[in-house]
Amino acid sequence: MTNAWLSDLDGLTALIQSLFNIQYIISGLLVGMLVGITGVGGGSLMTPLIVFLFGFPASTAVGTDLLFASITKGSGVFVHHSKHNSVEWKIVRRLASGSLPSALVVLGLLEHFGSRNPEVTQIINFSLGTALILTALSLFFRHRLMKAGQITQAHAPERFAHLQTPLTVVLGVILGALVTLSSVGAGALGTVALLFLYPRMPTLKIVGTDLAHAIPLTAVAGIGHLYMGNVNFMLLGSLLIGSLPGIYVGSHLSARIPEYVLRPLLASILMLIGVKFVW
Repeated sequence: MTNAWLSDLDGLTALIQSLFNIQYIISGLLVGMLVGITGVGGGSLMTPLIVFLFGFPASTAVGTDLLFASITKGSGVFVHHSKHNSVEWKIVRRLASGSLPSALVVLGLLEHFGSRNPEVTQIINFSLGTALILTALSLFFRHRLMKAGQITQAHAPERFAHLQTPLTVVLGVILGALVTLSSVGAGALGTVALLFLYPRMPTLKIVGTDLAHAIPLTAVAGIGHLYMGNVNFMLLGSLLIGSLPGIYVGSHLSARIPEYVLRPLLASILMLIGVKFVW
């Protein structure tokens, strides 16, 4: 009886170990904390970690992180929409009208040429590096870009307002391609671009709107990568277990850590990783 019970326990332990990995859980926890503290999108941190630390192919890292992002961002949108009413849905529709077709086109090209083709892998690595460098630059120059938008709108308000809609759609096209190839860009890059295009919109609405747009984009891109076999479910489950409490803890720590210290440091790290991917 006892031997049978121990055997069942050993079997359960082996099953848990096969489904989840403690290293991935701890990594998810640390990345989740950084996301909560800095507000930087998880893809900027998670995807390079999966590639460099755990040795997964870039395509698997991107596909897994896209589904990871679509799941984790859902709760954030619920809070922004239901409690803060901070989602500007017309801007979400403008972004999605560009990003979703763009994502589908990129997915079609990846399927046609093979997402694990060495040449395609090089393109994914280059896109990931480029996205990380752009994210780092957006962190460095976030406030300057916002001021530039305010100045541009002040000098030519009618022309600026006329260009907002087409520029938002173009932004969606760029984000759709970049996120599908690298899983990076829906967070920091989207937020900074919206701060420039809509300088009078409250920051809370900018964040909520960008978050709401990221969900359908990462879901479509993630499902496409899933269809191509680029998702590791053990990795995905382990990261979710670690990151969800990590984001909660990090959001509470954010008020205690000076942004002017952490944000440039994080931007410098992302810049170095991005350069490594590109070169």
